[in-house]
Amino acid sequence: MIEPTTLARPYARAAFEHARAADALSAWQGALEQLAMMTSEPRVSALLRDPNKTADQRATALEGLLGEDAPAGMANLLAIMSDNDRLALLPEVAGLFQQLKQAVESTVAVHVASAFALSDEEQSQLAQTMEARLARSVTLTSETDPSLLGGALIRADDLVID
Repeated sequence: MIEPTTLARPYARAAFEHARAADALSAWQGALEQLAMMTSEPRVSALLRDPNKTADQRATALEGLLGEDAPAGMANLLAIMSDNDRLALLPEVAGLFQQLKQAVESTVAVHVASAFALSDEEQSQLAQTMEARLARSVTLTSETDPSLLGGALIRADDLVID
């Protein structure tokens, strides 16, 4: 069976190239992230699987959920993905789009899970250390994970530091 990421890659690349040409990378990233979250909702997921709905109805419903926030060209992407029965891949498309955007902007998202809350100073120091190690600017997010006994788990793309 083909991996969802492999199936999503052409859609993400096409969306990225269109958004880049339109100088609307942030708008597209935000819309794709919204769509990815929406498709995980049970009612929206049921709509995407409803055999009584046409591909056009599914795409139009998703575009309607975005409302006025839908960037130009989003309707076309949703229509093509719906025609090919690939709307369930929107979370993967959003993730790949973000990776392409980060590569162009030379940034990386770093997520830190720690046993205890990190102070602002610790977060700043960690961001500087990761920028030096990755040779890219870093967007750091952190969370407290009580299941960790101590230390931290740092993720940046495919790099994991425990």
